[in-house]
Amino acid sequence: MKRTTAQVTFAFRWKYVLLPLIFLLISIILVAIFYKRLPFPVAYHFSPDGTPDMWAIPGLFFLWVLLPQLVLTLGAVTVTWVVSRLATRFLEPESAVVNPQRIMLLTGNMVAIPQLILAFAMLDIFSYNSYQTHLRPSVLVFALIVMVVGGIILGSFFVKTMRQVWLSNKK
Repeated sequence: MKRTTAQVTFAFRWKYVLLPLIFLLISIILVAIFYKRLPFPVAYHFSPDGTPDMWAIPGLFFLWVLLPQLVLTLGAVTVTWVVSRLATRFLEPESAVVNPQRIMLLTGNMVAIPQLILAFAMLDIFSYNSYQTHLRPSVLVFALIVMVVGGIILGSFFVKTMRQVWLSNKK
């Protein structure tokens, strides 16, 4: 059976979800590295002065750490795959004003923003429990930096896409 242009253009590619897969792998590697170094009650919540005020057993803590990463990665893969299947079925590549592959690349990899923040928070918890020091910058400052940079990247993509649509409508 010969593949149509739409099937080739809108086909699911692993590069559409590469960043979520990378952050999931990094999280698994960090858990494997720090597994033996953590004390029995793992401090996972801290008061404003940096002292721990909530603890968990290591097995439960690792579940809490890896489950959100896995869910976000599976969500990105599922959404990107479904969108690619729907686009193959209902869209014509010749009529697309904006490159659909770029849109799927962006939407599939957007999940990496919260994954990066979660990985940094996990690393901060590991650092405190293993070495009694918090990472610098704090998790809050790091999260704000990541969100601002992500917003700038998404904003520039949005402006560029709107410019392409506007120019195509002028023609």
